[in-house]
Amino acid sequence: YGGMGLDFSYNIAVAEELGNIRCGGIPMAIGVQAGMTTPALMRFGSDELKKQFLVPTIAGDFVACLGISEAGAGSDVANIKTTAVKKGDEYVINGGKMWTTSGCQADWMCLLANTSEGPPHRNKSLICLPMNLPGIHIAKKIDKLGMRSSDTAQIFFEDVRVPRKNLIGEEGKGFTYQMLQFQEERLWGVATVLTPLEMVIRETIDYTRQRKVFDQSVLHNQAVHFRLAELATEVELLRSLLYRTVALYVEGNDVTKFASMAKLKAGRLAREVTDSCLQFWGGMGFTSEVLVSRFYRDLRLMSIGGGTDETMLSIICKYMETLPSK
Repeated sequence: YGGMGLDFSYNIAVAEELGNIRCGGIPMAIGVQAGMTTPALMRFGSDELKKQFLVPTIAGDFVACLGISEAGAGSDVANIKTTAVKKGDEYVINGGKMWTTSGCQADWMCLLANTSEGPPHRNKSLICLPMNLPGIHIAKKIDKLGMRSSDTAQIFFEDVRVPRKNLIGEEGKGFTYQMLQFQEERLWGVATVLTPLEMVIRETIDYTRQRKVFDQSVLHNQAVHFRLAELATEVELLRSLLYRTVALYVEGNDVTKFASMAKLKAGRLAREVTDSCLQFWGGMGFTSEVLVSRFYRDLRLMSIGGGTDETMLSIICKYMETLPSK
C-alpha cells in the first residue's frame, strides 16, 4: 500500500528524530498521520478501504484525523455518545468530537462511534469517514495553551451518511481496535519527547554557564548542576524503558503495561524537566523568546493527551493485579 514494509521500531526512530523540530505540534501531526489513525485500518481494514484511505494517507495526499474524544468523554473512551445507526447500506452518524488534531484540514477521520445498544466495550466500531460529507460541521479551531502550531478542531455530525463498507474490521470491535492503536500512539509520544528534553537540558547548561549571579555563573552552584545531572539521568532511564517496550512489541508481545508506564513517566518527566530548567533561566525563561518556555507549554500535553496520567496509573494497576502472588 505504499509503505516501506519496516517494523514498528523504525516508526520510533523517526519519532525520536522528529524531536529535533523545535516545537511539539509538527511531530504530533505527523504522529497522528503515521501511527494513530492508520494502525487499525492497516491491520483490520478491507483491501478496498486500504486502497481508498491508507494508500493516499501514506503517500501524503490525504490528511487523516482521529475521532475519539468528546466533550464529555476524553480518557473515558467507553463513555462516548456519538452514534452510527444502520439504515440500509449506510450508517447515519450523529454526535460530535473534541480535541481533534488536524481536524480542520483532514480529508478523512478514523471515527469511533456506538453502532449498537450493547455493553460499552462491545458496542463500538471504527469507521473511515470522509470529511467532505454533508452534515459534518467544523465548529472551531480550538485556542490552546501550547501546541499552537497544531490545528485542533471541535466537530459536529448531523445525520451524516457513510457507506457501511467503510467499517474497519468487525462491527462491535472498535473499542478493542482503538486500545491497540493507543499503544502505538503512546509509544510515539514518548519517543517524541526524548530529544526535546535533551535539548532543553543542554541549552540550560549553556545558558547557566554564561549567566552570572553574584559574580559567579549560575551553573557553578552545586544545586543547579546536580539537578541537571539528575534530569539527564531520568531522560536516559525513560529511553531505556521505551526501547525495551518497543523490542517486546516488535516481537508480538502485549506491551500495554510497559507502554502505559512509559507514557506516565514521559508526561511527568516532561513537566519536571521543563519546569526545573525554566526556573534556572530566571526572568528570561518567562518570555516567549526561548525554547524552554515553548516546550514548557507544548509538552504539558503529554500528561493529558492520549490518556491522562491518572488513566495510565489505572491501567498499570490493573496489570499489577494480574501478577501472581508471592
